[in-house]
Amino acid sequence: MVFTKIVLIVEYDGTGYHGFQLQANMPTIQGELEKALWRLTQERIRVTAASRTDTGVHAKGQAVRFRTKSSLPLQTFIKGLNYYLPQDIAVKTAYRVGESFNVRRSALSREYNYYILNSLIRSPIRRGFSYLVAGHLDIGVMSEACQALIGEHDFTSFASCIGVKIKNTLRTVYRAEFQKNGELVIFNMVANSFLPHQVRNTIGTLIRVGLGKMTVDEFCSIIETKKPGLAGPTVPARGLCLIRIDYPYPFEEEMQ
Repeated sequence: MVFTKIVLIVEYDGTGYHGFQLQANMPTIQGELEKALWRLTQERIRVTAASRTDTGVHAKGQAVRFRTKSSLPLQTFIKGLNYYLPQDIAVKTAYRVGESFNVRRSALSREYNYYILNSLIRSPIRRGFSYLVAGHLDIGVMSEACQALIGEHDFTSFASCIGVKIKNTLRTVYRAEFQKNGELVIFNMVANSFLPHQVRNTIGTLIRVGLGKMTVDEFCSIIETKKPGLAGPTVPARGLCLIRIDYPYPFEEEMQ
């Protein structure tokens, strides 16, 4: 039997889910995708994501890989899966890939945004997709601090739940910057990969810098100390969104 390997680019609102990865008796993104694949193909298919987003985290461009015996056209996979998936999950596009492709190890980088609503008044519309910070944030000093993140560092201080499975805590950050659009502050971070809760602990620490509760030098010392749990507090998951996964080749041109 010949199998085909397919990659889906998936968008989802993570509010109602206990993360991407399967959990017993809990709704997950993986669980919904696998149920939809069963209904479409009548195959028991296991999917793998490029980045295992946590409970409540959203995604605009999650990459998901699976193997199938089905010869359905890619457009049928997209339309069929979207028919069976709940309204808060959508397959944006699909590609056939080579057998050697690995959705995690083949990735060059992951890009996340964290959205802060810097306002005295809450926003019901943005409530599920941003973190409300009432105090004035000094974006200039926060931008200065986050430049210390660029490059390869041991980010142990910014990780939560480091277990025996994580032997290497070195990560390379390619971009870490802030943008401001009115009351909305967007922190964008791109790295080869991330430690557990790294982005949420990083932004929690940078918020302390922006509120004047920590200096830039103190922020830099947290990087240098390499002590688990030193950074934080961990900001809520609802403000975090996986924007895209970058690969060394474009799917459209080389991998269909």
